[in-house]
Amino acid sequence: GHIVRNWKVRWFVLLQDKLLYYKIEGGKKEPSPKGRILLDGCTITCPCLEYENRPLLIKLKTKTNTDYFLECCSREERDSWALDITGAIHAGHPVQVQELHRMKNSFKLLENISLHHIVERMCDSSTGIKLTRNLEQGNRYKETFTGSALVDWLISNSFAVSRFEAVTLASMLMEENFIKPVGARSTEATRYSDLSEQFLDDSTALYMFAESSNKNISSKEELQFNISELRGTIVKQGFLVKQGHKRKNWKVRRFVLRADPGFLHYYDPTKEENRPVGGFSLRGCLVSALEDNGVPAGVKGNVQGNLFKIITKNDIHYYIQASSKAERAQWIEAIKPLT
Repeated sequence: GHIVRNWKVRWFVLLQDKLLYYKIEGGKKEPSPKGRILLDGCTITCPCLEYENRPLLIKLKTKTNTDYFLECCSREERDSWALDITGAIHAGHPVQVQELHRMKNSFKLLENISLHHIVERMCDSSTGIKLTRNLEQGNRYKETFTGSALVDWLISNSFAVSRFEAVTLASMLMEENFIKPVGARSTEATRYSDLSEQFLDDSTALYMFAESSNKNISSKEELQFNISELRGTIVKQGFLVKQGHKRKNWKVRRFVLRADPGFLHYYDPTKEENRPVGGFSLRGCLVSALEDNGVPAGVKGNVQGNLFKIITKNDIHYYIQASSKAERAQWIEAIKPLT
């Protein structure tokens, strides 16, 4: 926000010469845009590192020197938006767009990365990360390392090509409980940030190996699969209304459909954190539209219509409402090839 510097969910629409953004009410965007960003004369910065706790930012500076900071929910989404926005800014200049394509490809992490292998290298007594004693707010911590030291180590050992990629990789290590935050600085970030912002590339943020880092992983293949599910290509995304499994109430969720592998994740748009609140593999799923003249036994509460159902291979039933029959048909058509 320009007046109150908070972060708000907005629905963005990219046109040829401008970027429109809309408020979301009841899972639908309002008919009139909340604002617009004129792209003529804009400069784009991606990734933007001006907020150390928000590595998924795009910065747009208009020709009147107004700064817009736009945060995406994944690296793939951020890079896709940056590519399309740059294409609009530089319309008629294909060489510059091709250069952005090359930049986008350079942002990718290693395809078959093994966190277990990285941790083994980190623990090596001669070439691993150096563990030191550190002091923070009067407290002494043994065998710790700083966030910036881990970023340096990942780059120097060719696990990442930039600090941006190293932060993403370190976040994965923390999410899988290989490393853990120590002290107020790093612990605070884990409480109030999403996954992509929890690890700090900072010389004052302390970390250490978690106890589980010295234990064998039950299944390396399972770890690889868990990491890969958020790496799939985004096929479709948008706001839908989902019934809860416990309270059976209906809530607006932002759904993201990914392919290779096929996953459907959903996010809470009212929260700043861009971490999925749920999701499931589409392999073996059944998806079908439900007629509006009859409400199934498993559905309760306020049903507006345009309902469809997804049944997972584990027989878990998801009931979802679209805003129109056309939108419902589009979602079903996009999901079916991935089941």
